[in-house]
Amino acid sequence: MEYRNILVKTEDKIALVTINREKALNALNDEVIAELQDFFRHAWNDESIGCVILTGAGKAFIAGADIAELAQCDVQKAVKKSMLGLYLAQSIENFPRPVIAAVNGFALGGGCELAMACDIRLASEKAKFGQPEVNLGLIPGYGGTQRLARLVGRGKAKQMIFTGELIDAHEAHRIGLVDEVYPPEELMNKAMEMARLILSKASVAVATAKECINRGLDVNIQSGCDFEKANFGNIFGTSDAVEGMKAFLEKRKAEFKGK
Repeated sequence: MEYRNILVKTEDKIALVTINREKALNALNDEVIAELQDFFRHAWNDESIGCVILTGAGKAFIAGADIAELAQCDVQKAVKKSMLGLYLAQSIENFPRPVIAAVNGFALGGGCELAMACDIRLASEKAKFGQPEVNLGLIPGYGGTQRLARLVGRGKAKQMIFTGELIDAHEAHRIGLVDEVYPPEELMNKAMEMARLILSKASVAVATAKECINRGLDVNIQSGCDFEKANFGNIFGTSDAVEGMKAFLEKRKAEFKGK
Protein backbone atom coordinates (compact mmCIF):
# COMPACT_ATOMS: atom_id res chain seq x y z
CA MET A 1 0.00 0.00 0.00
CA GLU A 2 1.21 3.50 -0.83
CA TYR A 3 1.01 5.68 2.26
CA ARG A 4 -0.44 9.16 1.86
CA ASN A 5 -1.21 9.93 5.50
CA ILE A 6 1.63 8.37 7.47
CA LEU A 7 5.41 8.57 7.25
CA VAL A 8 7.56 5.54 8.12
CA LYS A 9 11.28 5.76 8.78
CA THR A 10 13.21 2.71 10.00
CA GLU A 11 16.72 3.01 11.37
CA ASP A 12 18.69 0.75 13.71
CA LYS A 13 15.63 -1.52 14.12
CA ILE A 14 13.45 1.40 15.28
CA ALA A 15 10.44 2.22 13.10
CA LEU A 16 9.29 5.82 13.53
CA VAL A 17 5.67 6.07 12.36
CA THR A 18 4.37 9.63 12.04
CA ILE A 19 0.73 10.41 11.31
CA ASN A 20 1.02 13.21 8.78
CA ARG A 21 -2.31 15.05 8.45
CA GLU A 22 -1.04 18.18 10.13
CA LYS A 23 -3.72 20.52 8.78
CA ALA A 24 -6.40 18.20 10.20
CA LEU A 25 -4.49 17.79 13.48
CA ASN A 26 -3.87 14.19 12.39
CA ALA A 27 -7.53 13.26 12.78
CA LEU A 28 -8.25 9.57 12.20
CA ASN A 29 -10.15 9.03 9.00
CA ASP A 30 -10.65 5.71 7.23
CA GLU A 31 -7.47 6.15 5.17
CA VAL A 32 -5.27 6.78 8.20
CA ILE A 33 -6.67 3.74 10.00
CA ALA A 34 -6.15 1.57 6.90
CA GLU A 35 -2.56 2.76 6.46
CA LEU A 36 -1.67 2.20 10.12
CA GLN A 37 -3.26 -1.24 9.99
CA ASP A 38 -1.27 -2.05 6.85
CA PHE A 39 1.97 -0.96 8.52
CA PHE A 40 1.44 -3.10 11.62
CA ARG A 41 0.32 -6.08 9.53
CA HIS A 42 3.47 -6.01 7.39
CA ALA A 43 5.75 -5.18 10.33
CA TRP A 44 4.45 -8.16 12.34
CA ASN A 45 7.02 -10.59 10.90
CA ASP A 46 9.60 -8.00 9.83
CA GLU A 47 12.74 -8.84 11.80
CA SER A 48 14.32 -5.53 10.81
CA ILE A 49 11.87 -3.81 13.19
CA GLY A 50 12.53 -4.33 16.88
CA CYS A 51 10.56 -1.40 18.29
CA VAL A 52 7.98 1.09 16.99
CA ILE A 53 7.55 4.74 17.96
CA LEU A 54 4.17 6.22 17.06
CA THR A 55 3.81 10.02 16.93
CA GLY A 56 2.05 12.82 15.09
CA ALA A 57 3.17 15.69 12.89
CA GLY A 58 2.87 19.28 14.09
CA LYS A 59 0.83 20.25 17.15
CA ALA A 60 -1.15 17.05 17.57
CA PHE A 61 -0.58 13.37 18.21
CA ILE A 62 -4.08 12.50 17.01
CA ALA A 63 -6.85 15.01 17.72
CA GLY A 64 -9.59 12.40 17.45
CA ALA A 65 -11.70 10.86 14.73
CA ASP A 66 -12.60 12.70 11.54
CA ILE A 67 -15.96 14.23 12.52
CA ALA A 68 -16.95 14.86 8.91
CA GLU A 69 -16.78 11.11 8.30
CA LEU A 70 -18.56 10.28 11.56
CA ALA A 71 -21.42 12.59 10.68
CA GLN A 72 -22.18 10.42 7.64
CA CYS A 73 -22.59 7.24 9.71
CA ASP A 74 -25.80 5.39 10.41
CA VAL A 75 -25.91 2.58 12.97
CA GLN A 76 -24.39 -0.05 10.69
CA LYS A 77 -21.62 2.22 9.42
CA ALA A 78 -20.80 3.31 12.97
CA VAL A 79 -20.44 -0.31 14.10
CA LYS A 80 -18.13 -1.03 11.15
CA LYS A 81 -16.04 2.09 11.91
CA SER A 82 -15.75 1.01 15.55
CA MET A 83 -14.67 -2.47 14.48
CA LEU A 84 -11.89 -1.04 12.29
CA GLY A 85 -10.66 1.23 15.08
CA LEU A 86 -10.80 -1.57 17.64
CA TYR A 87 -8.93 -3.91 15.31
CA LEU A 88 -6.18 -1.33 14.84
CA ALA A 89 -5.90 -0.76 18.61
CA GLN A 90 -5.71 -4.52 19.15
CA SER A 91 -3.03 -4.82 16.45
CA ILE A 92 -0.94 -2.23 18.28
CA GLU A 93 -1.58 -3.78 21.69
CA ASN A 94 -0.75 -7.30 20.52
CA PHE A 95 2.15 -6.36 18.23
CA PRO A 96 4.98 -8.76 19.16
CA ARG A 97 7.51 -5.98 19.79
CA PRO A 98 7.21 -2.87 21.99
CA VAL A 99 5.29 0.15 20.72
CA ILE A 100 6.04 3.54 22.28
CA ALA A 101 3.61 6.45 21.90
CA ALA A 102 5.45 9.78 21.71
CA VAL A 103 2.52 12.10 22.39
CA ASN A 104 3.58 15.50 21.13
CA GLY A 105 0.25 17.34 21.36
CA PHE A 106 -3.49 16.64 21.39
CA ALA A 107 -4.39 12.99 22.04
CA LEU A 108 -8.16 13.13 22.03
CA GLY A 109 -10.86 10.54 21.40
CA GLY A 110 -9.42 7.96 19.04
CA GLY A 111 -5.98 9.49 19.55
CA CYS A 112 -6.11 8.84 23.27
CA GLU A 113 -7.42 5.36 22.54
CA LEU A 114 -4.54 4.49 20.20
CA ALA A 115 -2.03 5.91 22.68
CA MET A 116 -3.53 3.66 25.37
CA ALA A 117 -3.07 0.65 23.08
CA CYS A 118 0.68 1.33 23.01
CA ASP A 119 2.95 -0.31 25.57
CA ILE A 120 4.54 2.89 26.87
CA ARG A 121 3.28 6.49 26.66
CA LEU A 122 5.75 9.37 26.70
CA ALA A 123 4.32 12.88 26.54
CA SER A 124 5.42 16.40 25.78
CA GLU A 125 4.57 18.97 28.43
CA LYS A 126 2.28 20.48 25.77
CA ALA A 127 0.24 17.31 25.32
CA LYS A 128 -3.46 17.19 26.15
CA PHE A 129 -5.49 14.04 26.72
CA GLY A 130 -9.20 13.38 26.76
CA GLN A 131 -12.21 11.33 25.68
CA PRO A 132 -14.55 14.19 24.71
CA GLU A 133 -17.05 12.09 22.74
CA VAL A 134 -19.98 13.02 25.03
CA ASN A 135 -19.66 16.59 23.73
CA LEU A 136 -20.86 15.18 20.39
CA GLY A 137 -23.53 12.96 21.93
CA LEU A 138 -21.29 9.92 21.42
CA ILE A 139 -19.16 7.52 23.46
CA PRO A 140 -15.62 6.22 22.83
CA GLY A 141 -15.59 3.56 20.15
CA TYR A 142 -11.99 2.32 19.87
CA GLY A 143 -11.67 0.77 23.32
CA GLY A 144 -11.64 3.94 25.42
CA THR A 145 -14.22 2.80 27.97
CA GLN A 146 -12.15 -0.34 28.58
CA ARG A 147 -8.48 0.66 28.44
CA LEU A 148 -8.89 3.97 30.26
CA ALA A 149 -10.52 2.29 33.27
CA ARG A 150 -7.76 -0.33 33.35
CA LEU A 151 -5.06 2.34 33.29
CA VAL A 152 -6.41 5.02 35.62
CA GLY A 153 -9.15 3.26 37.58
CA ARG A 154 -12.91 3.14 37.22
CA GLY A 155 -13.72 6.42 38.95
CA LYS A 156 -11.21 8.61 37.11
CA ALA A 157 -12.14 6.99 33.79
CA LYS A 158 -15.81 7.76 34.40
CA GLN A 159 -14.97 11.34 35.34
CA MET A 160 -12.97 11.89 32.14
CA ILE A 161 -15.52 10.22 29.88
CA PHE A 162 -18.68 11.64 31.53
CA THR A 163 -17.38 15.24 31.57
CA GLY A 164 -15.47 15.17 28.31
CA GLU A 165 -12.89 17.46 29.89
CA LEU A 166 -9.25 17.47 28.78
CA ILE A 167 -6.29 16.98 31.08
CA ASP A 168 -2.72 18.13 30.64
CA ALA A 169 0.36 15.91 30.50
CA HIS A 170 1.27 16.31 34.16
CA GLU A 171 -2.22 15.29 35.31
CA ALA A 172 -2.13 12.39 32.86
CA HIS A 173 1.16 11.34 34.45
CA ARG A 174 -0.23 11.70 37.96
CA ILE A 175 -3.16 9.38 37.28
CA GLY A 176 -1.10 6.80 35.38
CA LEU A 177 -2.26 7.52 31.84
CA VAL A 178 1.24 8.68 30.87
CA ASP A 179 4.52 7.09 31.93
CA GLU A 180 6.91 10.03 31.48
CA VAL A 181 6.65 13.75 30.65
CA TYR A 182 9.37 15.75 28.90
CA PRO A 183 9.91 19.25 27.52
CA PRO A 184 8.69 19.32 23.89
CA GLU A 185 12.17 19.61 22.43
CA GLU A 186 13.32 16.48 24.30
CA LEU A 187 10.37 14.17 23.58
CA MET A 188 11.60 12.42 20.44
CA ASN A 189 15.15 12.04 21.70
CA LYS A 190 13.82 10.48 24.91
CA ALA A 191 11.57 8.14 22.91
CA MET A 192 14.54 7.07 20.80
CA GLU A 193 16.66 6.57 23.93
CA MET A 194 14.00 4.33 25.46
CA ALA A 195 13.65 2.35 22.23
CA ARG A 196 17.42 1.81 22.09
CA LEU A 197 17.49 0.74 25.73
CA ILE A 198 14.74 -1.82 25.10
CA LEU A 199 16.53 -3.06 21.99
CA SER A 200 19.66 -3.70 24.05
CA LYS A 201 17.77 -6.36 26.02
CA ALA A 202 16.89 -9.91 25.04
CA SER A 203 14.13 -9.46 22.46
CA VAL A 204 12.50 -12.85 23.09
CA ALA A 205 12.28 -12.06 26.80
CA VAL A 206 10.79 -8.62 26.11
CA ALA A 207 8.20 -10.06 23.72
CA THR A 208 7.31 -12.85 26.15
CA ALA A 209 6.99 -10.41 29.04
CA LYS A 210 4.68 -8.24 26.93
CA GLU A 211 2.45 -11.21 26.14
CA CYS A 212 2.35 -12.27 29.79
CA ILE A 213 1.32 -8.80 30.96
CA ASN A 214 -1.35 -8.44 28.28
CA ARG A 215 -2.78 -11.93 28.78
CA GLY A 216 -2.72 -11.61 32.55
CA LEU A 217 -4.84 -8.46 32.57
CA ASP A 218 -7.71 -10.34 30.95
CA VAL A 219 -7.85 -13.26 33.40
CA ASN A 220 -7.76 -13.84 37.15
CA ILE A 221 -4.39 -13.62 38.88
CA GLN A 222 -4.01 -17.39 39.28
CA SER A 223 -4.53 -17.98 35.56
CA GLY A 224 -2.12 -15.14 34.80
CA CYS A 225 0.51 -16.61 37.10
CA ASP A 226 0.04 -20.02 35.48
CA PHE A 227 0.67 -18.45 32.07
CA GLU A 228 3.75 -16.68 33.45
CA LYS A 229 5.04 -19.94 34.98
CA ALA A 230 4.81 -21.76 31.65
CA ASN A 231 6.58 -18.97 29.80
CA PHE A 232 9.22 -18.62 32.52
CA GLY A 233 10.06 -22.25 31.88
CA ASN A 234 9.98 -21.89 28.10
CA ILE A 235 12.37 -18.94 28.15
CA PHE A 236 15.08 -21.21 29.58
CA GLY A 237 15.07 -22.98 26.22
CA THR A 238 16.35 -19.87 24.45
CA SER A 239 19.98 -19.17 23.64
CA ASP A 240 19.54 -15.62 24.92
CA ALA A 241 18.73 -16.91 28.40
CA VAL A 242 21.85 -19.08 28.38
CA GLU A 243 23.94 -16.14 27.17
CA GLY A 244 22.41 -13.68 29.63
CA MET A 245 23.11 -15.79 32.69
CA LYS A 246 26.55 -16.79 31.44
CA ALA A 247 27.47 -13.16 30.80
CA PHE A 248 26.30 -12.20 34.29
CA LEU A 249 28.43 -14.87 35.92
CA GLU A 250 31.41 -13.93 33.76
CA LYS A 251 30.90 -10.22 34.57
CA ARG A 252 30.63 -9.13 30.94
CA LYS A 253 28.00 -7.58 28.69
CA ALA A 254 25.59 -10.08 27.19
CA GLU A 255 25.45 -10.46 23.41
CA PHE A 256 21.85 -11.34 22.66
CA LYS A 257 20.86 -12.86 19.31
CA GLY A 258 17.10 -12.80 19.59
CA LYS A 259 16.87 -16.58 19.76
